[in-house]
Amino acid sequence: MTHRTGADAYRRIEAQSRSPVELVVMLYDGALRFVAEARRAVARRDIAARGAAIDRTLAIIAQLQNTLDLECGGPIAQELDRLYAYINSRLLDVTLRQETGALDEVQKVLTTLRDGWAQIAGPSPGAPQP
Repeated sequence: MTHRTGADAYRRIEAQSRSPVELVVMLYDGALRFVAEARRAVARRDIAARGAAIDRTLAIIAQLQNTLDLECGGPIAQELDRLYAYINSRLLDVTLRQETGALDEVQKVLTTLRDGWAQIAGPSPGAPQP
């Protein structure tokens, strides 16, 4: 339990020291990590682990979607909202219809979005400069 508490504290401190854009990148990183966990769970036919990983991904997508300002964000916020709804739909297809190819689609969309936000965020402090 001590290891988990320490890791949670580290993540909290790391999140508090990040800009809002860097936090978005961190959320995408987490979502991608859970999509990979879901894929591994599917491969081992571990339904409980698959469900847990998809639930965690859905929670992250809900957080991203809930922070959108659809009035002030204009077409970009509306497009992100549409993409998040699509991701939710495809993740539910994995759960309800066993459509594992949907994980590939979700990973592709999340990776594209993550890379875009990472470019906006710029290099992380201490990251090597090209």
